[in-house]
Amino acid sequence: MSEPSTSQQKAKEKVADSEQIEENAHPDEEDHSGSDDDSEPDADGDAPETAAGSSSTAVPIDTPGTASKKKKKKRSKAAKALNALKSVGKGKDAIPDEVVKIVLDKVKAEGGEAVAGADAETVRLALEQMKLRDVLQGKTGIGGKNKKDTGGHKFWSTQPVPQLGEAPPEADGPIEPSKPASEVRQDPYPLPKEFTWSFLDINDTAELRELYELLSANYVEDDDESFRFQYSAEFLSWALKPPGYHKEWHVGVRVSSSRKLVAFISAVPVQIRVRDHVLNVSEVNYLCVHKKLRSKRLAPVLIKEVTRQCNLKGVFQALYTAGVVIPTPVSSAQYYHRCINIPKLVDVRFTSVPSTMTLARMIRLHKLSEKPRLLDQGLREMEERDVPQVVDLFERYMKRFSMVPIYNEADVAHQFLSGRGEGPRGSDSWKTPRDGQVVWTYVVENPKTNKITDYVSFYSLPSTIMRSTKHNLLNAAYLYYYATEVAFEDGAEASGRLKKRLEELITDALVIADRAKFDVMNALTLMDNVPFLQDLKFGQGDGILNFYLYNWRTAPLAGLRATSDTPIGRGIGVVML
Repeated sequence: MSEPSTSQQKAKEKVADSEQIEENAHPDEEDHSGSDDDSEPDADGDAPETAAGSSSTAVPIDTPGTASKKKKKKRSKAAKALNALKSVGKGKDAIPDEVVKIVLDKVKAEGGEAVAGADAETVRLALEQMKLRDVLQGKTGIGGKNKKDTGGHKFWSTQPVPQLGEAPPEADGPIEPSKPASEVRQDPYPLPKEFTWSFLDINDTAELRELYELLSANYVEDDDESFRFQYSAEFLSWALKPPGYHKEWHVGVRVSSSRKLVAFISAVPVQIRVRDHVLNVSEVNYLCVHKKLRSKRLAPVLIKEVTRQCNLKGVFQALYTAGVVIPTPVSSAQYYHRCINIPKLVDVRFTSVPSTMTLARMIRLHKLSEKPRLLDQGLREMEERDVPQVVDLFERYMKRFSMVPIYNEADVAHQFLSGRGEGPRGSDSWKTPRDGQVVWTYVVENPKTNKITDYVSFYSLPSTIMRSTKHNLLNAAYLYYYATEVAFEDGAEASGRLKKRLEELITDALVIADRAKFDVMNALTLMDNVPFLQDLKFGQGDGILNFYLYNWRTAPLAGLRATSDTPIGRGIGVVML
């Protein structure tokens, strides 16, 4: 279907140094808020993205004279840059305030006294001149770190995807028509002679372990090889076996002589709504080729073969994400990170202590409550009996967004319950994670009416820490789906009641994640996330996740940028695993 990748890509993204905590607002209270050839895609999923500003604050020791010269040079460069920016005209498209603030903080931190007079408007004009709007649209990247040059993507020019530079379509619809299975290519695409195709049986423990080992050693990692996703067998079983999954869509490549698994790509069926159109699509993910075989150009063949398999089942559209730019993103979202275990995150250089505070102060500002605050209002772990009510609330709440999954009771039961792990369940289950647990889902049940008024969920995707002698695993939680009845009350959004309720739900999710020994919770600028991210101390990462539709044209959806009719984030209501 096109380049798939990990959908939740950035446990490995470190929080940028520009994360500044405003503690003076509450100085006395205890805060508890919460590579291959150009013509083919990257064979390890997303192009890893790093946050250069998030590494340790330790610096080499300079002599006084050297240090002074370096500071003067830095200030001089910053001052010249700002002076040049003042002549820039105002651009047509507004840059989001969040982006302006981050850049302004960076400029002031690096420029010192020479740029003390910098203001948001100056930075905004500079960003317009730099065409940052192209970054936000997925056409380029900051520093070239997280975007691939799209100029030579010969492979994508042969695929039914919107090409870069195309004008928005006049009407939504497929690029190529569907066709009967009899007209779809019947034979697998040819592989180099030393390799053979293999469908993986995820129910087979040995084959599931093979996949786990392939991904663990060869899948996404960051640029400096500090973090790499650590998929568990339980996670892969949960992600790859939704209702109606097809074994033929779990496509592997083996060495013919040894039968060793050396490449993989997956697709799972899902029904989505894109604006007013309901589509049966494949969600494509986990494209991975063994590092030693990247020159064999297996990635394009994997994509074409999984596309063929989907076409044989009558599916001709796909949804996928990538950290790199390929033709053409339908939307993009920014990663944010809420630090939980501050000492560990500093130790492994996932984040650093801002120059304006001490480690102890940073720990205090991120401290969470001892127990969820909504327990007294009916917060409890979701159970099978809740499925019908959660389906109803899910369906109504997701109408707020432009691109969303459509879930029935079987889907909801799988997504929110099947990954709960093995162990006791009860009123205190929030205190301790169960063996093999990969998803946490909690509902709020009105004690008088027994109506489910809210739910919130998150899942686990840890990363191996490859450059630490003290820690070997970064335990990352990812915010998943949530909903609240408050959204349907008159004036709830304008009055701030919706934002307040979401903050209560997400804060309790953070408390539960803390008790489950997670180090960080990650979230994207999608759904209704943007209003609460900063207040709950989520810091902006530098990873941008691009969303793609295969064989479907539609105008850009609001993600990192608003559109003419939709606020930031609300174009995207789908979370890919």
